[in-house]
Amino acid sequence: MSTVIAPSINTPQEDAEALRKAFEGWGTDENTVISILGHRTSHQIQLIRKSYEDIYHEDLVKRLESEIKGDFEKAVYRWILEPADRDAVLVHVAIKSGKNYNVIVEISSVLSPEELFNVRRAYINRYKHSIEEDLAIHTSGHLRQLLVGLVTSYRYTGDEINAKLAQSEAEILHESVKEKKGSHEEAIRILTTRSKTQLIATFNRYRETHGGSITKKLLDEGSDDFQKSLYTTIRCFNDHVKYYEKVVRDAVKKIGTDEDALTRVIVSRAYTDLKNISDVYYKRNSVLLEHVIAKEISGDYKKFLLTILGWWHL
Repeated sequence: MSTVIAPSINTPQEDAEALRKAFEGWGTDENTVISILGHRTSHQIQLIRKSYEDIYHEDLVKRLESEIKGDFEKAVYRWILEPADRDAVLVHVAIKSGKNYNVIVEISSVLSPEELFNVRRAYINRYKHSIEEDLAIHTSGHLRQLLVGLVTSYRYTGDEINAKLAQSEAEILHESVKEKKGSHEEAIRILTTRSKTQLIATFNRYRETHGGSITKKLLDEGSDDFQKSLYTTIRCFNDHVKYYEKVVRDAVKKIGTDEDALTRVIVSRAYTDLKNISDVYYKRNSVLLEHVIAKEISGDYKKFLLTILGWWHL
């Protein structure tokens, strides 16, 4: 469920003109930027961008980059991009940094086949080469096989499952994760080809047979990037709302908030299931996510994220 409160009383032209006015003078009127962009759907924002360029012959994205700074600027930048383009940027940053392959796993596992295809196309349009090319250059071994397999997969999205297959592949996965040995290639094959419904059936059969979650013993202090990515893949397919709740929980409980992770979840899930993530957060932690965010971050960055969450009114 979306958290964005998006009135339809203003036209894109009126919003573009209001934003232009906010940029004039000695300082930017950040409250106007927040009140407009934080209360519009992605489609409305794209219309505002077009109107702004048509009227002022200037790219709104570039103008915003020159007007606002820091975590606020990064959040706004990712917010106003089209979803596929934003995810392409996130994937590119993750590949180039080599620090957070979980982002690639999230996008590949949670999006629908059509949405993932659009991200791959947006990536090519923006960077003039494919996600697969960049992953092949910057990763190796089992990690490369898993990530390339995930981003190139086009899965069946129906509800049909094969119970016998779920049983046999639950055992294959058990052998793969047990003592971190076994056939990683087979685990990769299963996770990069089966439908989400089939994978959940496999994970459920694993739990019934072995008395616990498949991820229970998958990670420890010695886990490498492949094992971490394997863990994230299973978590995302099994219950991505609970997975995102943990990402947010980890982001705000660190000494020094992980603003990148917090921004990523709120911006990318606002139109779909951020309300569900927020509800799970409350059930898990007995505190409202909005209250934690208000405590952990500050300034225009805080106002903007809380506006997206539907909790800030200017």
